[in-house]
Amino acid sequence: MQNKLPLQFDAIVNAPFGAVGIAVQGGQVAIDLLSDKHKTKPAENKTASQVAEQIEAYFADAHNAFSLPIKLNGTPYQCRVWQAISAIPRGQVLTYGQIAHQIGSGPRAVANACGANNLPLVIPCHRVVAKGGLGGFMQGNPDGLKIKKWLLRHEGVEV
Repeated sequence: MQNKLPLQFDAIVNAPFGAVGIAVQGGQVAIDLLSDKHKTKPAENKTASQVAEQIEAYFADAHNAFSLPIKLNGTPYQCRVWQAISAIPRGQVLTYGQIAHQIGSGPRAVANACGANNLPLVIPCHRVVAKGGLGGFMQGNPDGLKIKKWLLRHEGVEV
């Protein structure tokens, strides 16, 4: 999950930890978790509007499920990891090693696939933790662990 800003967001919604930027291009959606507050931006298209509404519903109640017409844009391996992550129920976590065992891989490769996830919240890589702690989040962004802790607490995980 990179916290780099795309050239343009099609919507920006406030989040308890900062903001969430939504970009739609050629039918692909990207979500950026932003640690700083940004000026909200109304959705510029139907897809961005759907994503924004569902993100806001999730922030209001962690049990609101995402049901978006999103096509995964990754390697076959990344898609396998993301599918395994998507199966982790709210309020629970699995370790990188547990996911790796499920799909016949290694923990470091799972962590790299988590880092390539451009749909955080929808593909909840914040629910994947290290064997001895939280692990990483947002590819080393200094505010990443603060956001990961907030998301896990929001879903009922004690961190």
